[in-house]
Amino acid sequence: MITTREKQIYKVTAVGSVVNILLTAFKFVAGILGRSSAMVADAVHSLSDLLTDIIVVAFVRTASKPVDHTHEYGHGKFETLATLIVGCILILAGIGIMVAGIKDCIVFFHGEIGERPHIIALIAAVLSIILKEGVFRYTFSHGRKINSPILIANAMHHRSDAFSSVATLIGVAGALFLGQKGIILDPLAAILVSFYICKSGYEVVKPSIDELLEKSLSQETVKEIRQILHSVPGIEGVHKLKTRKIGNEIAIEAHTEMDGKMLLEDAHRIATAAENKLKKHFGSKTHVGIHMEPAKHHEEQ
Repeated sequence: MITTREKQIYKVTAVGSVVNILLTAFKFVAGILGRSSAMVADAVHSLSDLLTDIIVVAFVRTASKPVDHTHEYGHGKFETLATLIVGCILILAGIGIMVAGIKDCIVFFHGEIGERPHIIALIAAVLSIILKEGVFRYTFSHGRKINSPILIANAMHHRSDAFSSVATLIGVAGALFLGQKGIILDPLAAILVSFYICKSGYEVVKPSIDELLEKSLSQETVKEIRQILHSVPGIEGVHKLKTRKIGNEIAIEAHTEMDGKMLLEDAHRIATAAENKLKKHFGSKTHVGIHMEPAKHHEEQ
């Protein structure tokens, strides 16, 4: 059964897909008819945006599956993997734009000045900036709202496409209004924007790699978890605290010290209270494992 969160991701992605399909088609037409290689490159970038939409749809369904005997911690890391792929596509797109811009600069400085583009390429660039910035804001806000790293990553890809169109706009406008020599503005702006695109990709890839490599949660979050556990009546100490992220959820494992003379039933009740308190704070799907042991002096680690 499709969850509400999953439906939201599909809805937001569908809106972005429709915009990407229309923009990609228009950019290719504008680039070819308008004799603008920059616009054709921009169209390719929009096509990569469309590919990330397909990746989102393909992976989110799997990531939303409930716990089963093959994935006892759930399927949340499929969303992490999809986020990593989107980030890599962003970096590759940035590198591609950078290489193309450098080649165009070399050709230009060798005296091979291309044809001036037509106004349709300028119109396509302006339209792309407006639409892609709008889709970025729409996707990013919903990604934050439902805590979806894949939507946030996809939003960054939308914005990178908008910035790519800014470079195209500068280049096309320069060629149209500054004469043949203004054509150099196109590849120079593209190179500048490519750095931003690569940076955006890195910011998406790094946390995904950290999660896949089982990096612990931040020190602030770990400190918060300790405080919550220590606040539960009956827990005298906490050690061997382990944390990690699983998609949009987290996992917490901890050894808790209790009075060694109490009944097992009472110790279990205290452990359950600690588990419920953590889930109330971090979300009902938080994975919590509480190990109970007799209280004694431990150096927390």
